[in-house]
Amino acid sequence: MPLIIPVAGLGLCIVAALVALFFVFSPLRSSIPVERRRPFGDTGKSTLGIFSDSAIGLLDKTVGGGPYNRSRLEDAGLKLEPSNFLIFVIAGSVVMALLGLLLSGGALALLLALATPLFAWLVLTLLADRRRSKFDQQLADNLLLITGGLRAGHSILAAIDSGAKEAPAPSSEEFARVVNEVRIGRDLGHALADTARRMKSDDFSWIAQAIQINREVGGDLAEVMDHVGETIRERGEIKAQVRSLSAEGRLSSYILIALPFGMALMLMVVNPTYLGVLTSHPLGWVMLGVGGVMLIIGSLWLRKIVQIKF
Repeated sequence: MPLIIPVAGLGLCIVAALVALFFVFSPLRSSIPVERRRPFGDTGKSTLGIFSDSAIGLLDKTVGGGPYNRSRLEDAGLKLEPSNFLIFVIAGSVVMALLGLLLSGGALALLLALATPLFAWLVLTLLADRRRSKFDQQLADNLLLITGGLRAGHSILAAIDSGAKEAPAPSSEEFARVVNEVRIGRDLGHALADTARRMKSDDFSWIAQAIQINREVGGDLAEVMDHVGETIRERGEIKAQVRSLSAEGRLSSYILIALPFGMALMLMVVNPTYLGVLTSHPLGWVMLGVGGVMLIIGSLWLRKIVQIKF
């Protein structure tokens, strides 16, 4: 009986992989575009398409994207519907549970299944932080583009539009969003302030405030933007110096946080029965819980130490 479960799990994984390969690389797929084969629209859907649409519709009506809502996906730069991303997370949890069942048993399968949504949330957070960091790094150069447009005689909206066309991502995406929001009737100041909040950028908040004040009292906006840009560049230099000085501490924190997981994974591969007492005895579960709480506290402590705000 213990041998049947791993074999069945492995068989399900193989069948799922074959089905995915069939639908992706099927020779029955036509190379003619769908709009030419169906000029009057999609008059019929396959069983798989109907099932996927029903599943997505059910998720939209019940939980939507859950913790993976639209704003989090937009902050991470992912152009996906929340329900679609949630389906990917559920599928990943099932696959990781089967993998854990094959490697060790029910305990590891449950642990991997519960860890997959947390890992997906962590990935979204890391992608959002990286996107915001790139936005801050590009801000000084993008401000020069906007100032150049103002000196050429363009309006502030036209200057932002030119920056959206010439700036790299993610700045181009955010500037294009501001321009589109203003074109459909939103106030420019509110759109810029919302962008600053979404990107968590104090520097861009200063730019938004400078533009709003200039709209109210008038004056040479290009000269004001020059002064703001100079301040932003000086802050960028200080940030780079602080980041280089705190690099050793950040690396040490990453190693200390990853060390327990790496040791546990190595022991599972070398001697799977060594850690079995932690999942087969109530005292082991208590030790795991205490260790997890202490790891979370230590991680937050290390983050506060190496994260310098100014």
